Amino acid sequence: MNSFRIAKIILVISSLSYLSVTFLRNYNSPENIEKRCILKFEKDFKNPLETSSEEWDLILDLADNNYLKCMGIP
Repeated sequence: MNSFRIAKIILVISSLSYLSVTFLRNYNSPENIEKRCILKFEKDFKNPLETSSEEWDLILDLADNNYLKCMGIP
């Protein structure tokens, strides 16, 4: 009975470890990071009609810098 309980505990711990590693690998994949960054800064790239071209250029530069910072590119 005692060995069955120990085996069950080892199985639960190893399963949780495997699931954690799999989740972190998927969450931190370059494709998923890029998707999250694009969604996060997509609103910055929308051009309202009343925005001047100089102001729009500043907005695009800021959004581009924020996107690169999100992606981890210096």
